[in-house]
Amino acid sequence: MRMPTLPFNPTLQMHTPGTVLTSLALCLLPCLPVCAEQNTPADVEAIEQVIESFRTSLINKDKPTYMSLFFSDRPDDIGWQFVSEDRRLADIRRAKPDAIKARKIPSNNFISLIDEAVATEEPREEKFFNTKIDTDGDVASVSFDYSFHANGVKANWGREMWQLVRTERGWKIFSVIYSIRDKRSSAQS
Repeated sequence: MRMPTLPFNPTLQMHTPGTVLTSLALCLLPCLPVCAEQNTPADVEAIEQVIESFRTSLINKDKPTYMSLFFSDRPDDIGWQFVSEDRRLADIRRAKPDAIKARKIPSNNFISLIDEAVATEEPREEKFFNTKIDTDGDVASVSFDYSFHANGVKANWGREMWQLVRTERGWKIFSVIYSIRDKRSSAQS
């Protein structure tokens, strides 16, 4: 059976996938400036200062400075949640069978951290590594590896993530989530 031939029409030429994608990308280029700016140097520097103030306020047992870094001074307003690493959790379950990976413990909040640091004579320090900051100038996320040291000894470590908002009073921490690893954990860091 013979197929009918169609007349040649230059507007119906075949397009290769690369040509179509290139054309689409070129059409979207004008939209890029509409997107929010990312990581301006001034915002990154201000957020780095929040991180450094957090670190030094623990070392110096400086509760007023520490508290000024948060969006609110009320524990219910600030997200604060840890997640236990699996091997650590298994060890905890030997003594507390009902232990879960991410339990909300009202007494574990940003204020209890500074209160514990202030109440002890021993030095406390949280060290930060591999910090990544992402911001559009109004909201930001910060992630880093951390290690927490009590009296010069590394007590625990993991990954920590903060969300911040830029207010009329500067950048403020709105929430903190972190994983906990310790000597019972499978991964040393």
